[in-house]
Amino acid sequence: MAAVMGAVSFASMAADVMVGGAPMMASKDIIDNAVNSKDHTTLVAAVKAAGLVETLKGPGPFTVFAPTNEAFAALPAGTVDTLLKPENKGMLTNILTYHVVAGKFDAAAISKMIYDGHGTAKLKTVSGGTLTAKTLGGKVMVTDEKGGTADVTIADVYQSNGVIHVVDKVLLPK
Repeated sequence: MAAVMGAVSFASMAADVMVGGAPMMASKDIIDNAVNSKDHTTLVAAVKAAGLVETLKGPGPFTVFAPTNEAFAALPAGTVDTLLKPENKGMLTNILTYHVVAGKFDAAAISKMIYDGHGTAKLKTVSGGTLTAKTLGGKVMVTDEKGGTADVTIADVYQSNGVIHVVDKVLLPK
């Protein structure tokens, strides 16, 4: 399976990946690409509200598990609006940095970690939490500390300062 994931990774490097109707250019940083994705407007608004723009424009490298607008919409009613309030900046920052791992881990690297971990890989997040990655049916799934699981729907979106993996759920720390 690592060979399959490696082949996907290699193909992704050959051309810019489309996310949210826009090409994600490997020459741009995480923020400069994310603002162009129609599927990540909620994430971009949250990153701005949390004051994380400059961090994610920094040298990194970062691996970001980027939830789509649909993932945020699936949260209980009012959750996103509550998190975007200035008085909840700390909670918002904790949730967002829980989606970020220091280092550049593409699908091939994560697949190798899963293989080496006998079916699971533990990823330490920037917030200090842990995500658990595993594969099921050829897909990479990421489980949060509360037991919620997100599927990686688009892997290996390379950036100048890391890599993004689009996920279909918001991951939540303890």
